[in-house]
Amino acid sequence: MGWSPRAWVLERLDAWLTPEQRRLPPSERWRYRVLLGATSLLFALNALYLLAIPTYAPGERLPQALAVGVCTAAYGLVPMLARRRSSPTLAAFVLCAALSAGFILGTLPVDRPGAVSHAVGMLIPALAVYLLGPGRGFFFTAFLVLYAGLFHQLYHSGFGQGRPLFQDPGVWMSNLVTGLSLLMGWALSWLYSTVREESHTALEHALKTLHESEGKLLSLIESTEDVVIALDRQGRVVTANQTAKAVAQHLYGKALEAGSPLDWISSPGLWERFLEALKGNRTRVELPLSMEGRSWTLDVTFNPVREGERVVGATLFSRDITERKEAEARLSELHRSLVDVSRHAGMAEIATGVLHNVGNTLNSVNVSANLVVERLRASRAAGLERAVELLRENSSRLGAFFEEDSRGRQFPAYLAALSSQLTQEREVVLEELRRLTESVDHIKSVVSMQQQHARFAGVLERVEVPGLLDDAMRLHAVSFERLGVQLRREYSAPVSAVMVDRHKLLQILVNLLSNARHALLDSGRADKQLTLRVEQAGARLRIAVADNGVGIAPENLQRLFTQGFTTKKDGHGFGLHISALSAEELGGALRCESEGPGKGATFILELPIPVEGTVR
Repeated sequence: MGWSPRAWVLERLDAWLTPEQRRLPPSERWRYRVLLGATSLLFALNALYLLAIPTYAPGERLPQALAVGVCTAAYGLVPMLARRRSSPTLAAFVLCAALSAGFILGTLPVDRPGAVSHAVGMLIPALAVYLLGPGRGFFFTAFLVLYAGLFHQLYHSGFGQGRPLFQDPGVWMSNLVTGLSLLMGWALSWLYSTVREESHTALEHALKTLHESEGKLLSLIESTEDVVIALDRQGRVVTANQTAKAVAQHLYGKALEAGSPLDWISSPGLWERFLEALKGNRTRVELPLSMEGRSWTLDVTFNPVREGERVVGATLFSRDITERKEAEARLSELHRSLVDVSRHAGMAEIATGVLHNVGNTLNSVNVSANLVVERLRASRAAGLERAVELLRENSSRLGAFFEEDSRGRQFPAYLAALSSQLTQEREVVLEELRRLTESVDHIKSVVSMQQQHARFAGVLERVEVPGLLDDAMRLHAVSFERLGVQLRREYSAPVSAVMVDRHKLLQILVNLLSNARHALLDSGRADKQLTLRVEQAGARLRIAVADNGVGIAPENLQRLFTQGFTTKKDGHGFGLHISALSAEELGGALRCESEGPGKGATFILELPIPVEGTVR
């Protein structure tokens, strides 16, 4: 850098100060500098003034020389007092007093117009206000104003004895203007000092606030266990917390020093993120590391540092998320296990429904089979066999048998009655066989349906929801019939098919119907009612299972799908939780609405409808 006059001057002024004074706050240090600088300039001014003394009248030369001598002696005391005192006030007082005394001694013998209008007088208010403050500065200024505006002319007029006081009004007016100018000099210096002090106070407050904020920020940065590093645009370290320094020492075997390049960001993936941060974007990356036979995962974030609109660097925040990643892996494995358990639970639920349905139907099959057996045992067919035997015995005399034998004469009537009995028996047996066939067909249908859905587990396919909802209802049909539940189907037509795992959706529907059955059973109502609703709402298909059963309390609605929460005495809090998870896996959502206990509940399942042309 080139030579700077300001730096050169300040260096010479500071050379006069003691080491303790150089460490003073800027405001105090500047008072010392101004004091010493003004003293140096006044020494130079005295030297020039000595050269001008011969130009004065012979009677004025001695007072002028006396004024210069007094001022020079006093000026010599100023640097010594400044170095020995902890405050520049005394030295400043001596300087201002000496300058005022020199001004008075130099102008008092001169009896000419404008004698007190010497420019040196204007230095006194300015220096006094800056070095001693407005109050003390006003003392010197007021003294000079009285001297220049009044005492100087009083002295030369002999206080009215040597000549009239106002013999020359122009001189009085000139001196009065000089006094007013001195007052204006003090006022301007006071105004500047006040503005400067306010600015200085505001600056000190701002600096104090900045230092406090910086201290809090540094304390916060140091208190965190995360790595915090500030970098410039070249990737050099500006500052780093203790955690960062410890990690660098552990991983790379060397300390982080300000100004040194950070080796970390040369790792694959980090340098690109750093460059992205320099463009003004916040970036984040997970960095896997392997050291000492152990795998680590670091979460690294770069944030741009701005000065106005310009990015001047970036901050690096990093933390060890190895435990979190391991926990996430365990959670993922647990979730997969939970899904498997859910699938098995759903299969068990469906199997239970199938067995329940088949069991109830087998009761009907058993009843019908017993009735058929009883009818056959009590059949009149044995009478027909005896009639045939009677005819065989009288085959050689059938004519005489029908005409002469009393049994023969009753034989036609007997056959007619027997025929009627056998016809009735056949109708009854056929009816029971029809019922038996229907029951067997129902069993076949339920088993076939279960096999059909189980076949597609885990495979996405287009599913017509109304048909699947009817299939789920069949698994509970006998139970709902026994409870006397009135079933209402409200299927909007047409509705779009959905692309889902058929088995998973069937699990959800079976579970919702099972919950509705329990709610209706526990309600004890005579007018039990179940409503199945399917409707399309924009790009979503909405399936609702509504009952007028026991209802749900408002405080339980938020916890209804939480694992382990249940209001049933024999419940396990698993079904609705799994159903909600399955709904999310299908891209949908499951929620519940209820006006409160005793007012029923509506479970609503929403599924996304595939966009035209995206399903293959």
